[in-house]
Amino acid sequence: MIRIGIVEDDAGAIERLLSHLDRFQRAHGEKFHVGAFHDGADVIADYRPDWDVLFFDVQMPRVDGMTAARRIREVDSEVIMVFVTSSPHYAVSGYEVDALSYLLKPVSYASFEQEMTRVLTRIRRRPRRELLFTATDGAHHRIGVDDIRYIESVRHRIDLHTLDTTFSIATTVKAMEAELADCGFMRCHSGLLVNLRHVTGIEGSDCRIRGGGRLPISRPRKREFLAALAEHIGSRGISA
Repeated sequence: MIRIGIVEDDAGAIERLLSHLDRFQRAHGEKFHVGAFHDGADVIADYRPDWDVLFFDVQMPRVDGMTAARRIREVDSEVIMVFVTSSPHYAVSGYEVDALSYLLKPVSYASFEQEMTRVLTRIRRRPRRELLFTATDGAHHRIGVDDIRYIESVRHRIDLHTLDTTFSIATTVKAMEAELADCGFMRCHSGLLVNLRHVTGIEGSDCRIRGGGRLPISRPRKREFLAALAEHIGSRGISA
């Protein structure tokens, strides 16, 4: 699933972009995961490079969009950046952070649709690791590995949890761990394999997972799990 972030301090502008995204999904048969940040400071706080697209307002009270974009570009060379502004002269500055383009406020749907088409074309040119499998109901599936939040052992099968659905597969956590060995997954418990890119925090003996919920970290695995998580995000962390 394509992950889109809106960095904007104006509630009306956020609603306009959300409306355009909803219309685009319905018109083009797409499905997006969308998040909103109300200031540049919010998006760079604990930033992790797991967004596909970021729409930046330029002028925001605490950290402006251009400054936030520069900070993010230091640790994320892949995310597509689009500036949304009422001032065309900011477009020149966008080249500093390899922005795809800019949209002028108020953003019309026609302009937005054209830009999103360009964005999706660029995204789909990237190499994407996918997992092909047959679920226990006999249906065949192909999903992006990055979309998997965690894998859970349930009796004689595993449940594979993405942001919006769960698949049951007749295999083991051990087998999935071997298949996804180079993809940033780590066991937090004997029956749980977690995609580290979806861990949003640690609370006591639990880890928080994007999309809601917590998973237990067993005592024997805690040190190794925390070390792997630190290595995964270490040099990528950004402080406001």
